[in-house]
Amino acid sequence: MKVLSLFTGAGGLDLGLERAGFEIAGCVEADQDCCATLQSNRPDWRLLTQGDIHGHRPREILAAFGFSSREATLLAGGPPCQPFSKSGQWKHGKARRMSDPRANTVRAYLNVLEAALPEAMLLENVKGFTATRKHVTHKYEALDVLRSALSRINRRYGTNYEPFPLVIDAADYGVPQHRQRVFVFAARDGSQLVPPKPERGPVAIASDKRRGAVRFASAWDALWDLDDPDFDPALLPAGSWADLLPSIPEGRNYLHHTARGDGEPLFGWRRRYWSFLLKLAKGRPSWTLQAQAGPATGPFHWRSRQLSHREIARLQCFPDDWSVRGAPSSVRRQLGNAVPPPVGELLGLEIRRQIFGQNPGRAAPLVPEVRSDCPEPEQVAPVPDRLLALRGQQADHPGPGLGPGVSSRTEGSVRRAQLPGKAIVAER
Repeated sequence: MKVLSLFTGAGGLDLGLERAGFEIAGCVEADQDCCATLQSNRPDWRLLTQGDIHGHRPREILAAFGFSSREATLLAGGPPCQPFSKSGQWKHGKARRMSDPRANTVRAYLNVLEAALPEAMLLENVKGFTATRKHVTHKYEALDVLRSALSRINRRYGTNYEPFPLVIDAADYGVPQHRQRVFVFAARDGSQLVPPKPERGPVAIASDKRRGAVRFASAWDALWDLDDPDFDPALLPAGSWADLLPSIPEGRNYLHHTARGDGEPLFGWRRRYWSFLLKLAKGRPSWTLQAQAGPATGPFHWRSRQLSHREIARLQCFPDDWSVRGAPSSVRRQLGNAVPPPVGELLGLEIRRQIFGQNPGRAAPLVPEVRSDCPEPEQVAPVPDRLLALRGQQADHPGPGLGPGVSSRTEGSVRRAQLPGKAIVAER
């Protein structure tokens, strides 16, 4: 059960596949900090470290790990997601998608697939990878590019790869974080992978008997033993909005301080991205952790501070002994980009069951135990006096697809943005 891993990163997907019984036979990763992380934790995983994937011919990659065509069990990896991210769409009005030069990593993945012809492939990316845009030719859509490439490979080699996209929220499977990602699966014989049923989601766990309800694993479940009020001063937030963070309730973001929220009207409705001043709630899963965060980008800890790297690793369900190497910004990026290992394990087990007809066992789970001792929410502080002058000065967002990078805004979009509506906790 050998895996050829592309864009391995910090190893979250691969750690999960290893726990599911696969052998990580080769990893292709260009980032040197990621390579140091992998070598530190799994020195037996063979690494191709000279240059990125574009600097090697696909058959050179196979030869480096001793693979011949059709020998690999699984080709796995997550090409960089920036061309398909929602944050880019919010900021610039659209995501560049397959027209973005960075999307060439998807084509590089497909080139290795054609050379390797593995029994199955698993490609991970953000949900926008499978989105479509109106009035744009299919060549700009990632899933259409994938289908066309697989059809071409099938004609050339007599294979039957058919892509099946699975949209998975990690919180449905015990991870204390709402993290929605797409996994595109294809088998050489055309077999379909059926999405696994949620094992620890709100309709599946009844551990919280004290309250007579079921729920997701929460941030408190993951971080309860790290909740030290005497935290490292280096975790204090910085920037112009740092002193506003204590005035935002747990589980809320800057929308609390808009005309439709419950606080002071300091911001226009949806004028900022949803992670701006976003704060964890102890009793709920974390929001999606960001790989590259500005000084006001959450989620922040409920104590109005930044999350430590160990806390981020816990919310991603890495084991405590998994060492991530590099400068602080690199560690944050590696952890934020990673697949939570329990999701990789879950998919690996389902591939073994559904595709290969095996009945694998399961290791002790990496997801946290659901606890019944979650404290009450933190008290909020008043808005600093210096910021009260901002009240009522900011206009609402002009409408969908008209982020701050878009120069033209239609009058109709402005009118739609100004229609009354109910406030929400955070716009994702």
